[in-house]
This record gives sequence, C-alpha cells and structure tokens, in this order.
Amino acid sequence: MLRRRLTVSLSRLEFWEASDMSAENEIVKLSAAQMAQKLASGEVSSRELTQAEINVIAAAEPSIKAFLTVSASRALKEADESDARRAKGEKMPALAGVPIAIKDMIVTKGIETTAASKILKGWIPPYDATVIRKIRAAGMPLLGKTNLDEFAQGSSTEHSAFFPTHNPWDTTRVPGGSGGGSASAVAAFEAPLALGTDTGGSIRQPGAFTGTVGVKPTYGGVSRFGAIAMASSMDQIGPVSRTVLDAALLQELIGGYDANDSTSLPDAVPPVVAAAREGQKMDLHGVRVGIIKQALGEGISDPVRTNFEHTVSLLKSMGAQVSEVDMPALPYSLDAYYVLMPSEVSSNLARYDGMRYGIRVMPPADQEQSAQNMMLATREAGFGPEVKRRIILGTYALSAGFYDKWYGSAQRVRTLIIREFNQAFKSVDVLVSPTSPISAFKIGSEVSGNPMTMYMNDIATIPANLAGIPAISVPMGLANGLPTGFQIMAPQKRDDLMYKPAAAVEAALKQESCADMLSSLKTPWVDQAAHGSDVAATDADQINKAEEAAVEAKAVGARSTREEK
Repeated sequence: MLRRRLTVSLSRLEFWEASDMSAENEIVKLSAAQMAQKLASGEVSSRELTQAEINVIAAAEPSIKAFLTVSASRALKEADESDARRAKGEKMPALAGVPIAIKDMIVTKGIETTAASKILKGWIPPYDATVIRKIRAAGMPLLGKTNLDEFAQGSSTEHSAFFPTHNPWDTTRVPGGSGGGSASAVAAFEAPLALGTDTGGSIRQPGAFTGTVGVKPTYGGVSRFGAIAMASSMDQIGPVSRTVLDAALLQELIGGYDANDSTSLPDAVPPVVAAAREGQKMDLHGVRVGIIKQALGEGISDPVRTNFEHTVSLLKSMGAQVSEVDMPALPYSLDAYYVLMPSEVSSNLARYDGMRYGIRVMPPADQEQSAQNMMLATREAGFGPEVKRRIILGTYALSAGFYDKWYGSAQRVRTLIIREFNQAFKSVDVLVSPTSPISAFKIGSEVSGNPMTMYMNDIATIPANLAGIPAISVPMGLANGLPTGFQIMAPQKRDDLMYKPAAAVEAALKQESCADMLSSLKTPWVDQAAHGSDVAATDADQINKAEEAAVEAKAVGARSTREEK
C-alpha cells in the first residue's frame, strides 16, 4: 500500500478542516462488502487491510476512545492465516479477511474482557463466545474490544469505569450507549464492522447518534452464549456496520441455532442478505408500513420529527403502503423495562462478589476479615454508581412484599405489549419510528447527569426488546450537523422483512444527496494514518492502556486511604 508522509504542520482545527473524504482509494472507507470483493479479487490482502485499520485506530484513539483493548498483534496473525487459507484455494466465507471490532461485553479467549467494569479488570476468558468462534472460523481478524457503559448499563458510554467514548461527528458529544465504542469505531473508520449487545437499544441508539447501522436480531436468533449477562430475557448480540448490506452479511454469519444457549431458536437464519439486496432496488410496492402513533408523542425534537416525516415520504415514493397503527400500551414499556431490567441485573450481577468472579477486595484492617465484609468491600470498589443504582432498584422490586406489586405487574404489561405487536403485524409488515427522540447530547450535560432524563432516550427502542422482535436503525439524515436514526421493526423470526425497507431507505437517501451520510464526516485521523508509516502492532496493543492503569491506580489509592482510616 502506497503511503505518503504529511510534511505540513497544522493546528488541530486546521488539521480537522483539512480532512478530505475524497482521498484516493482509501481502503478503510469502503464498506465491508466492498472490502470483501477486493480481498476475493486479490486487489488487497487481509494483512494490508488489517494494518490500515490499525493505523487509523492509532491516529483516532486520542480523540475517539472507542477501544478498551486493541489486539493488533493477534489481528495481524489472524489476517495472515486468512490470507494463507485463501492462497491455498480454500473456499472462503463472504466476509473472510475483513477485520472486526467486538464490544467488551462478549467474551474472547485470550483477550481481556471487562464489561468496562473495574470488577472484571484483568480477566482473560478461557473460551470464546459462540459468535466469536464463528467469526474466527470465517477468518475475520479481531481488532480489539470496544468501550461501553459498565455492564451495558447506560445510554451514553459515559458510565464506563475507564473513560468515556467520544462521538466522531463532534468529540464533545456522546456516541450513545451502551455500545458507543462499537458505533464510534465503525463511524470513525477504525473498523468496518463491529458486534454489540442490545438489551434496550444499546446497538440501535448509538447507531442513531453516530450515523451507523445497528441491528437487534430476533431474540434467540443469534446465540447469547458468551455474552456477559445483563438482563437475560432481553439481551441480544447484533451487528454494527456502515451499510445495511454489511449488517445483513454479518448477521447471516453469526446467526443460527446453538446448543449452548437454551434460548437459541432452532430456525434457519432468515434470508437477510437477499432482502437487503432486494431493497437496494428501491421498489417497495406491496410492503405495508405502520407508523406507531404513540412513538411520535411529546419529547421528539423538531429536527428528528422533520427527518422522520421526510423518510416516511421516501417510503411512500418507493411504493410502500403507509398507515398509522395505534398501540395504547406502548407508552408503559419504559416503566415496565425499568422494573424488569434492574430485577434481572440484580440477579445476574450477584455472582460478582469476590468469591466466584471478579476482583477480590479485603475489608480495612480494623474490620472483621469475614466473607461478608469482603463481599461488601469488593462490590463497593468494583461497581460504578449506575450499576449500583440498578442493583438497588432490582433488589427492591424482587423483595418480599413488593415482588407481585412491581415485578409481577411489569411482566403483565410486557405481555400486553407483546400482544399489541402481534395484533399490529396482522395489518402491516413492519413498524417504524424514530430510533431516538433526540440527537447526540454533550458529554457531561444535564441529560447525562439526570438518570430519569437519560432513561427516556431508550423510549423508542425498549419495546422491541420487551417483545423479542427484530429491529434495525438506519441513518435518516442530519439534524444541526448530527446524525438521526430511523427504526424499523418486524415480527419475530422475520428479520428479512425489515432489511428490505431499511436498504431501500439507505439507497433513496444516498440517491437524494448523491452520497452516503458518512461522506460529510470530517476524519482527520484517517488522513493522518494514510500519510504516516505503519504503526507497529506492539505499540498499537498499548493504546488506551495508560488511561486504564491510571483508573486502577486511583482505585487502589482510594482503597488504601479507606483502610488507613
């Protein structure tokens, strides 16, 4: 790969403004499908492609902070293995050789997995999640583990125990959450693809905030084996990408039955790739689209509403039949979720007690050195404020005397919501809404500081998790220079139904503006990587580790101070 050194010294602002999306043949800006084509034709090797992504990561991470762990050395080795398989004439999967980033909520053998929590800092899993086994078997190099809100609990990626991730569109703003690391990495061209987990919108809401495609498959359609549990009845692994077709290619790869997951569906993976390709033709005649009446209530910002209405008009222009659907129980989904989810969090996170999993912190010397005090000290030091808040809420909801009043009532509301979705899908093929009522907000803003305001960000994405249905978020244009997202939901096991209109919307918006939305994103780090020399893998492996070490040192110092007192 030809490379040039940047010889002109620029200020940070000048450097940013100098970013040029039209730079010749920048391989990292291709879609994953385009990369796969170049790999198959021999125009580029997996090593060259992976090294190019590592160079971008090294240039971008001081600004973006998408990665907790960069596994550059391992990724290059995996790239070489993929190239060797191809050289031998082995029939390769569609995405073979295309690198990928993994949310640090999914276990990876031999690569540190923390769930962005101090309580799991230093844990090296002895096994791979099922989705990781499939990715490795397909010959896709793993670039590293991406940042998230601790144990996937948050909507901004500010609740990581180590550092917040920044939005590539405006690094003073959040990328959404909990999977802001994966979304930012893909939007910033640090990776062409990523995996995330979605419990209440943690793939889709960051997609809306960063201008990426985020997919929550049907519950059980992708194995959860190896996904660190948050709320087991709603957790789902899914793709993060820059195009709908890329997401479909990744979902077909990772989907399917897994005997290791008791909730895994025995059904074949829906034909999502074929649906995405069909949608690119922009012909939606015969597709019935329902606009959820309750999803356009108070709280939707004017720019988001305007973009949503314009996107609906595009659906109509492509032949879709659009009607309004009334779902009166839907507004109660937020209330039900914030009873059910903390209840499951309280149960799932009980295992992190210093005895079975995670770090062990002993109580101060002046306290009895008992198992109970050790557990208290460990959980106090290991969990962050948002995780503690949800554990307390869940423990209360499950306590004697309140179980039926809170948890039981929330489950009954969940059943009503499922019934309403089932009824709605009798008259329409897909349902649509804005993915998020607002665009990305400032890091440390009032939204971030108020838990109730933060929770409201998930109001449009939560219903799909409660009902177990598939949902996809696709970019629907900018609002004041920031991306917004369009959500499409389909019936259980019919993920293909949402891919067709999603790809059609993507194609129509690209045709309308003569370019995809990410073409307007300034990416000075890509230019820096393109003009510099290759970053050594051993150097890339240390990216962001100084910040993590500083957090750990601060925590150790705080514990020592308490013990001295």
